[in-house]
Amino acid sequence: MSESVAPAQAMSWREATYKFAPLRNALIAGLLLLAGIVLELIDAPQALAIAAFVAAIPIGAWFFAQEGWEEFIEEREIGIEALMLLAAAGCIVFGLWEEAAALVFLYSLAEAIEELTFTRTRSAIRELLDLAPKQARRLTGGREETIDADQLRVGDVIVVRPGEALPTDGVILEGSSTFNEAPVTGESVPVEKGPGQQVFAGTVNGQRAVEVKVTRPYADNTLQRIVRLVEQAQSQKSRAQRFVDRFATRYSPAVLLAAVLVAVIGGLVDGDWTEWALRGVTVLVAGAPCALVMSVPVAAAAAISRAGRDGILVKGGLQLEALGRIQAVAFDKTGTLTKGTPEVTDVIPLNGYDRHQALALAAAVEARSEHPLAQAIVTRAREEGIEPAAAQQFEALVGHGAIAQVDGTEVWVGSPELVAQRAAAGELPADVGRLQDEGKTVVFVGQDDRLLALVALRDEPRPEAARAIAELRRLGVKHISMLTGDSQRTARAIAAQLGLDAHYAELKPEDKVTQIRRLHDEHGAVAMVGDGINDAPALAAADVGIAMGTAGTDAAIEAADVALMADDITKVAQALSLGRRATRISRQNLLFSVVLLAVLIPSAIAGVLTVVVAVAVHEVSELLAVGNGLRAAKRPAAAPAGSNAA
Repeated sequence: MSESVAPAQAMSWREATYKFAPLRNALIAGLLLLAGIVLELIDAPQALAIAAFVAAIPIGAWFFAQEGWEEFIEEREIGIEALMLLAAAGCIVFGLWEEAAALVFLYSLAEAIEELTFTRTRSAIRELLDLAPKQARRLTGGREETIDADQLRVGDVIVVRPGEALPTDGVILEGSSTFNEAPVTGESVPVEKGPGQQVFAGTVNGQRAVEVKVTRPYADNTLQRIVRLVEQAQSQKSRAQRFVDRFATRYSPAVLLAAVLVAVIGGLVDGDWTEWALRGVTVLVAGAPCALVMSVPVAAAAAISRAGRDGILVKGGLQLEALGRIQAVAFDKTGTLTKGTPEVTDVIPLNGYDRHQALALAAAVEARSEHPLAQAIVTRAREEGIEPAAAQQFEALVGHGAIAQVDGTEVWVGSPELVAQRAAAGELPADVGRLQDEGKTVVFVGQDDRLLALVALRDEPRPEAARAIAELRRLGVKHISMLTGDSQRTARAIAAQLGLDAHYAELKPEDKVTQIRRLHDEHGAVAMVGDGINDAPALAAADVGIAMGTAGTDAAIEAADVALMADDITKVAQALSLGRRATRISRQNLLFSVVLLAVLIPSAIAGVLTVVVAVAVHEVSELLAVGNGLRAAKRPAAAPAGSNAA
């Protein structure tokens, strides 16, 4: 069965009746079949009933006959359509006009419903494009002008008012507001954004008007790219689907041969050539592998579409299938399991000194530094209502810390080596070892030759990290580990806090690749979760590479097998859940299809089934397989709480 060309937008079933030609033809054939049956019931002339049946046959068979012919001419293959046409022809030869019309109607109706359903599933992602407005307010010479969004050029400045969606991607120039980024990232919680931050097409401005500088033309905005990537992914086949397709190309000719053998051998043995010829025709219908062929692609297309609408870009059927096999997950630490920026966790005053004043002195020195630890100390001071005092004669001591004059005294902030150089008593406090065992970096604050305080900092785990790991365990993932270039102490503390099975520290990029391969050998299929660029070798080595927070990042989207548009680690479990469900549904359909064929073919040979009954059972089973496959389009019932995809 070949796929029809998908319409640009999903249509309702009522619209489809008028606009989707295969369904329209099938319904017309059904009306003619019904007319013929009614004419027979009211004892009208037989010729009138036959005329209705004859008219129904070409109308109903029009589209699938073309598909069967094209498949035979272009690929030299006998497909399912050919089997149905031969079965209909067999009925006509024996004067079974009603059976031939019923066969054509039932098959064409099932095919039309299946193709329409498949088309709606595959094009559902295109509904995202409607979220981006088709017009924009462009600022030209200080005045607003309304133009079509596709006329926007990179560098244009547009005004987006509260409640309006962005027509394309850009960077905020003036103003700040909250933006609902659910169409792009799948997260329904609005995000606060201000000057210099990226905003995306289709996201809704919540509170205040902002001016945005366009960074992508309308035709290449984030929504457009998501739709293109999902449609490309839906066209890529998994290994299971490729196997089924290869099997079907060999199986259909075998069914034709079996039908001929049934007719010939049965006729030779029994002598009733008409009876056995009809049984051969029934075998053609009963043995057609429609449900088998549709068992995998509908589930895959539905799951990929669902994932895309929730901000999870799966590159194709192979990657979706691999997600369903994952037994181990390895996380990068910095920026993946953790926030990616250090935070002050402890301020411990020493030698009877005041904590508040020690933090104020440290912030005064660090306000002149660009180091991430320094910025974290300044941030903590401001959170506690301390505005750093002005420091003079600032000097950065590379590898050790910094020193400056604050209110006429020498204040220093830095490492244990700096303590040994500056403090009168060079012995480190007992708290230092404890803090380091907790995976924290300890900074010392001193004034002249006195040690005033300890400041401990750590790149803290994301608030949702523990929940994300719990979700993975609920899904049955056997092994969850962390790969990091950080120290053993830090890795051990984070792993213990999150309840990981293992941690591997002080790793270079090539060491991460080695660990991924070892995890695969020990546990089975492995997913690696990272940023898509720094962890590119490990992502490539894993069975599935998952890149986080890739909205607007082309390189990360291209590098990974799965790209999470939101910077949300809980979506890893959702991606695995979608992959597992699609795999499970595909297997259910495959088993159902094989069992059905195993029942129908012997029944047809034994004469238990008539042609019409065989067609009815066959097409109902096909629609059941399609309907079951569509379950993959539902949001996972146990998706992480707090997610739009829950």
